[in-house]
Amino acid sequence: MVSKSPKAVRRAPADETTARGPLDKWFEISKRGSTIPTEVIGGLVTFFAMAYILALNPLIIGTVTDVAGNFLGGLPGGEPGNPNLDNMGQSMSMVAAATALVAGVMSILMGVIGRFPISLAAGLGLNAVVAFTVASQFPWEQAMALVVWEGIFIAILVFTGFRTAVFRAVPPSLRSAISVGIGLFVALVGLANAGIVRTGGGLIQLGPDGSLVGWPMAIFVFGLVVLIVLHVLKIRGALLISILAATVAAVIVEAVAKVGVSGEENPTGWMLNVPKFDGVVDLPDLGLIGRVDMFGAFTDPKLIITALLLVFALMLADFFDTMGTVVAVGAEGKLLDDKGNPPHLSAVLTVDSLAAAAGGLGSVSSNTAFVESTSGVAAGARTGLASVVTGVAFLIAMFFAPIINVVPSEAASPVLLFVGFLMMSQITKINWDEVEDALPAFLTIALMPFTYSITAGMGAGFIVWVLMKVLRGKARSVHPLLWVISAAFIIYFGQGILLDLAAG
Repeated sequence: MVSKSPKAVRRAPADETTARGPLDKWFEISKRGSTIPTEVIGGLVTFFAMAYILALNPLIIGTVTDVAGNFLGGLPGGEPGNPNLDNMGQSMSMVAAATALVAGVMSILMGVIGRFPISLAAGLGLNAVVAFTVASQFPWEQAMALVVWEGIFIAILVFTGFRTAVFRAVPPSLRSAISVGIGLFVALVGLANAGIVRTGGGLIQLGPDGSLVGWPMAIFVFGLVVLIVLHVLKIRGALLISILAATVAAVIVEAVAKVGVSGEENPTGWMLNVPKFDGVVDLPDLGLIGRVDMFGAFTDPKLIITALLLVFALMLADFFDTMGTVVAVGAEGKLLDDKGNPPHLSAVLTVDSLAAAAGGLGSVSSNTAFVESTSGVAAGARTGLASVVTGVAFLIAMFFAPIINVVPSEAASPVLLFVGFLMMSQITKINWDEVEDALPAFLTIALMPFTYSITAGMGAGFIVWVLMKVLRGKARSVHPLLWVISAAFIIYFGQGILLDLAAG
């Protein structure tokens, strides 16, 4: 009698359920067609594309006095026309350190919890509103508290499902238009940061005098050419290599030519930071963390309505900036499902809302998803691991700011211009033969770069999209949330009038 061998145990194939390690499984690296080295490179590219915020945020909110005449941190601002430069410098130093800390922590949380290749930092535009509108009416501690309240309200919208529902209610034509508009916006940001596009006589123009002059512009062109060549040759890490190559060239140029920083007397200088070594380590001053007065802005009955309107304006801008950025990053990385939704949407929106509050608690303005994340996606990033890398780089930057500041905006900006080119592919998904889709899409695309505001472009697109449906007799087909959004944007565009009425 032939004995039967024990029944063989069936082994699972070496697929994604067994072959991958916990890091791969959590971030879905293999599932999204990526690798750990690719994610690291993508995360670094995003960091270098975003690093300008470490120089720009201090310049915007660290140099402005509040209604009481103080810089951030309660430092006296000095007399009108004669600011206390020592206190201004200390304020800027604290803002830079806190900006890096909050950006680092929130980008890591986005990577680990949201598992999406988007990094966060103090939002441009939002910080200007806080500096020049909110702080002009409230002390800094109360102004930053309004930012915290904005984040809390957005978090409530996320937890109730409203924010996710709004995201999914956006029609496909507007989603594509948002991606294209943001692509043009990113390209304009890159050109402006490099000084290629400047204002002259109230209009934008090429360079300081209508032409490309000066070494910094040569560095931008050099970096762009290197990027194009590497991309055409399909060299991995082309975006990061171009940044590093342009930075090396910039350091050499500055050492030999002594170009200096751009200004009225030196229009052909470096736009944001001079590419030279000023040391290696600089201990961060985190004195701004937690300096908020949560209820002070609501103690004066005359200012309550003003405070609420400002919170609403910040919330609406942050709300839709993030939505546009998520769509743009997802489209660039081909991460959207057949309905145009990214994976782990609720988690992504939750972290983003917490980042807004964290920015207020850190006294650095609302932190939001950065559209520059598309540069990392263009370099191959597809998962939240890239955001973790970006976040770690921000935390390191707190201590190594002198080294990080070696990279001039002229070296990183070619990547932003190139990303704008890549995002233009979404324009083919818009039905240009149908006016009710085409006109709102056009306004969305045009107004984002022309107004330097993602929110303004989206607002115009939503309002006109609803209007076109009404004019075509299709009002019943409009999602109820789109009526609410359009009404909110009408209030947003009229906030100046409302603030004047409240003040009067």
